[in-house]
Formats: sequence, C-alpha cells, structure tokens
Amino acid sequence: MDDIILYTKDLKKVYNGDSLNAVTALHDINIEVRKGEFLGVMGPSGSGKSTFINMISTMDYPTDGHVYIYGKNIMKMSANEIGRFRYENLGFIFQDFNLLDTHTVFENIALPMTLAKADPAKIGPRVEELAGKLNIAQLLNKTPLECSGGQRQRTAIARALINDPGIIVADEPTGALDSENSEELMELFEKMNREEGTTIVMVTHDSYIASFTSRLIFIRDGAISREITRGDMDQDDYFRQIVEISSAGRSRRKKA
Repeated sequence: MDDIILYTKDLKKVYNGDSLNAVTALHDINIEVRKGEFLGVMGPSGSGKSTFINMISTMDYPTDGHVYIYGKNIMKMSANEIGRFRYENLGFIFQDFNLLDTHTVFENIALPMTLAKADPAKIGPRVEELAGKLNIAQLLNKTPLECSGGQRQRTAIARALINDPGIIVADEPTGALDSENSEELMELFEKMNREEGTTIVMVTHDSYIASFTSRLIFIRDGAISREITRGDMDQDDYFRQIVEISSAGRSRRKKA
C-alpha cells in the first residue's frame, strides 16, 4: 500500500553466529509503519528492542530478512548509498542527545544539512525556522554545555528535523530528562505527529511515555509478543492497558 513507508520482512539478527556463544536477538519480525503513525516499541531489557531500532534505522544489518524504507531494500545499498539515504530520509533522537559539545547549537542543528552537502544559503534560514518553532532561537550561539537538558533535547529534535525526514527514530528520548521535561517533549512529539503528520518510531521502557503513541508493539525474547492500537481510547485508558500488559509480562518472567 502507498501509505506504508517502512516495513520489515522476516527480520532476524544473530550475534556471534559462527560460535558456540551465538545469540539470536531478533527473529521473524514483520512490521509495517504507515505514513503519519506514531509507533512505540516496548520490551524488557535484553528483549531486542534496541536491536530492532538499529535495524530499521540502517545503523546495523540484519543477519537475515529485509528492511524496506520507501520501497527500497536497504540490504542492497552500498555504504555510501545508505549514508546518503539516512541523511535524506531519517531523523534520529537519542537518550543522551549525541550533541557536539564543542560546537554551537546552530552548528549542531545544521550538521545533517552540512553532511548532505545542502546549499549553504538554505542552511541558516532552515535552522532559524526550526529553532523558532522549538523555542530555542535564543540559544543558537551557545554550546550544549550552556543549555539545560530540555533545551539540549529540543536542539536534538531540531537536528533530527533539519532535512525534513520522512521518519523520526527516537531511542529512549526521555531517558535523560526529568518528568516535567519528559512530558513537554512527548506533547511536542504528539503535536508534530498530529498537526504535521510526522511519522515517529520510538523505543521506550516507560508506560506513561508509551501512552502518547498511536500504536504500540511489545518485543519479548526477540519476537513481537503483543500489539495494541490506541484508536478511540483516551490516554488514561490506553495507559492502563499498557500497564496491564507490561505487568503481566513481568509476572511471567518472575514465575519462569
């Protein structure tokens, strides 16, 4: 279907595959992400969710199976092609921000456009546009070390959006933030998704953070164990359902 912009087919990842210590981190992962979705990924530590996010974000290669983004099989791309494809189509937001402390906020935001060899005349206006939207215009000449955690995460978001990517990939984006900044960030994500149609794929371990998504998959032991969609549920009901599923999973692990 035309609205599916990312999907995986029989995705599998094995570490140390040629040794007796082989570990299957993912197996038989089939997932579709539609344009404008806000998809969450949850799972206990070691479940495979970080491996999954690395596979779909072109940061790592599957052992078997395929990842298609905009209908293109990334397994058939060269390293140079993947690098350019990544900068043009994907935006990344990380738990620890991954900002360059020796560069200004302006330079950090502009980095993906610079790497993509964009027209220098377009970089400044684009940075200023995003900084204005994210309320960090007054910080452009500061370094990340001079900014609060929330301001640094907004800088990271601006950097992720600078090339107008089709998909934002967020790996535990609230992990380094306090509760107030976490909620503010998620409200911003929700607004981006609702008003601008931004497609977001986010990994989180937090049930409340997950309740901002429109669809949620649970990964356990390297496979998708459950999937729920918010639909017409209000956030409180959606949150309660997420907590129930997560709690049931923890209870099964304790019995095992």
